[in-house]
Amino acid sequence: MAMDDILILGSGLAGYTLAREIRAIDTEIPLHMITADAGDFYSKPMLSNGLQQGKDAEGLISASAALMAERNRLTIDTGCRVTGISDVQRKVITEKGDHEYGSLVLALGAHPIIPAMGGDAADQRSTINSLYDYAWFRQRLPAPPAHIAIIGPGLIGCEFANDLLIAGYQVTLIGPDPYPISTLLPEATGKALEQAMQKAGAQWRLQQTAAIMEQADKGYRLTLTDASTLSCDLVLSAVGLRPEIALAAAAGLKVARGVVTDRLLQSSGTAIYALGDCAEVAGHNLPYVMPIMHAARALAKTLTGQPAEVVYPAMPVVIKTPLHPVVVAPPGSGVAGDWHIEQHDKGTRCLFQAPEGGLLGFVISGGFMDEKQALTRCLPPVLAASVYT
Repeated sequence: MAMDDILILGSGLAGYTLAREIRAIDTEIPLHMITADAGDFYSKPMLSNGLQQGKDAEGLISASAALMAERNRLTIDTGCRVTGISDVQRKVITEKGDHEYGSLVLALGAHPIIPAMGGDAADQRSTINSLYDYAWFRQRLPAPPAHIAIIGPGLIGCEFANDLLIAGYQVTLIGPDPYPISTLLPEATGKALEQAMQKAGAQWRLQQTAAIMEQADKGYRLTLTDASTLSCDLVLSAVGLRPEIALAAAAGLKVARGVVTDRLLQSSGTAIYALGDCAEVAGHNLPYVMPIMHAARALAKTLTGQPAEVVYPAMPVVIKTPLHPVVVAPPGSGVAGDWHIEQHDKGTRCLFQAPEGGLLGFVISGGFMDEKQALTRCLPPVLAASVYT
């Protein structure tokens, strides 16, 4: 590999979007990708609503690795695990050999948080963070109306619960939160979501966690922290994701929640950049589709000789819970202001306003979803254009 090549680690949305954006600018610069999986392209958000759409793992794939390589004119090593990075030598070490690079992009994603749990079946919890995980989950999933326990009543847990409920399953959600998705939603919206899902058959065991998971005659038995027990056929752990930073940290790069980068997406390493779920860009770790798209577009310019800082406009997140749809555009951390909350039979409308009255964030749900675009236009950008650009 020549030293002017761009080497991308990871074949998810971040890696492939970057390759596409680079090719829109430069059709000749050599691109190489390394991935530990099969490299097939699929929409990761579909993992949490593929069941109701009747899609198995194969059905979620929109393009094979070979087709993606052809479309983006890149070479790709699949099933290849990276074991180290040498910043000084500009070299990536893998189980199959070493690769030099001109520029290196870490698009490594995130891995599931697995909380400690006792019991003889604790290692039989399912997690879904990849196509492989989804295939394994579908293989183990009994026919409805089997009972699925979901550990984690946050965004991902609620999306999976919605998917399972619509498909005819019994679902119980367990977690320490006072109400669903409590880290993103005001209580009024969280409670409205809780009630809508409960009406569809969901059971809630909130303000407690699952301490023990044991094999039972026809499935599993969970013992919760209040000493109550719960029988189920399958346990899905959806506590959350943690940015994949181990490789960067071992290489001596600066890490915090994610791989720390500036607004050019450059890490503390020489010609090493980070993109997507693993990146912490100017203090922001945003594991959603729209930030990836904006960051990939900027990084493509930078890597092809036109340095471009990333600009993040207001980017509301649509939570896939059609039983009670929700859109959230949270205010920035530590921003001064107050929530102004309206609760109606059709849903909730929650506006976070600055002391002088400007809109800094919002959450809408149920019948207020048609206000998304108008409210978004009133929000400030997450990262505005620099005065120097």
